[in-house]
Formats: sequence, structure tokens, C-alpha cells
Amino acid sequence: MRRGSLISIAFLSCVFAGAPLSAASFSLTPRETEEAIRFGQRSVVSEDFDREWKIANASGESLTVVTPFFRLVQASRNATFKSETLKPQEIDSLLREHQGKLFFWASLRGRQADFSRWYRAVLLVLGRDEIKPSFVQNERTPLRQEDGRFLSRSVYVFPTDGLAPKGRVTLVVRDKDEHEVAKFPIDLSAVR
Repeated sequence: MRRGSLISIAFLSCVFAGAPLSAASFSLTPRETEEAIRFGQRSVVSEDFDREWKIANASGESLTVVTPFFRLVQASRNATFKSETLKPQEIDSLLREHQGKLFFWASLRGRQADFSRWYRAVLLVLGRDEIKPSFVQNERTPLRQEDGRFLSRSVYVFPTDGLAPKGRVTLVVRDKDEHEVAKFPIDLSAVR
């Protein structure tokens, strides 16, 4: 078999297996948009379709890295469950909302109902100052868990200016006294 054929087969296996093609896309091309929609449509038969974008830390807390690609996959999946397809204006709106931004959905645990109210998140990038979020939404009414602790779902949005799509970053969440309460190392080359 020729080298070109092997490369084509490897590329197609990544596309159809749902493996990352290269790195995080902060702005989707028309081809990436189509691939995200197809991925979302095919994902209805997979419970762990989003494992590429999920990270867990040692404390059992989790983080979802929400790139424009993932958000479009999720919207396409939801539409497919309803036997619908995404309308062009829905796709455009969604891509505009996520253009140049990196969203993080964090599921954090604490002992009091208002534990996450004053949490602050920063993004650490090697060789740069801490990047502050452009948007923060800490849940004020977390869910009580069976163990008596509370689960809070927070959203942190960061600008992608200066972030390398194949780089490594670390999301650090701190309490109001600047104590680190959660840390998530993220390899952007592992997500689309």
C-alpha cells in the first residue's frame, strides 16, 4: 500500500472514529462546521460522545471544555434527538456566541450551600500572566448530594486571544480568600 493511501486511511479513521483531528478550534471553518454537525448527528448512539471534552480532577470534580466545535456537536445532537436539523440561523447564532471564546463548565463540590458564590477562576498559560475570565457564573443554588455535600455548576468564559490551539493551559478556581479550591490541567491539542 502506498504512503498516500495510508495517510488517507488514518485521516478517515480519525474523522469516523470521532478522534480529534488536530487541536482546539476557536473559530470554525465551513468544513469544521459540517463535521461538528455530522459528529453530533452520529453521537445519538453513544453515551460518552463528549469524553474528548471532559476532564476530572483528583477530587472527583469535573470540567467540560466547551469549544465552538463541541457546542455545535451538542446542539446537533439535541436536534437529532428531536428528529430535527439545525437551521442555518441557529448555527450562525451559536458560532457567533462562541467565536473567540473558550467556555468551561465546572462541576465543583463543597460543604455549604453557598460555597461557590465567590469563586474566581483564572487561566494559567506558560510564560504569560494569569488570564481573567470575561464572564463568570457561579451557581447560587447547588444540588445537595447523597453524601451531604453540595454540587455547584459554574461557567467560566475566557478570550482566546493569544491562546495556542495546541497549547496547554490550567484552569485554577480560587475562593474569596485566594485559596486554590480546584485545578484542571487542559491539553488543547486533545479537543476540537
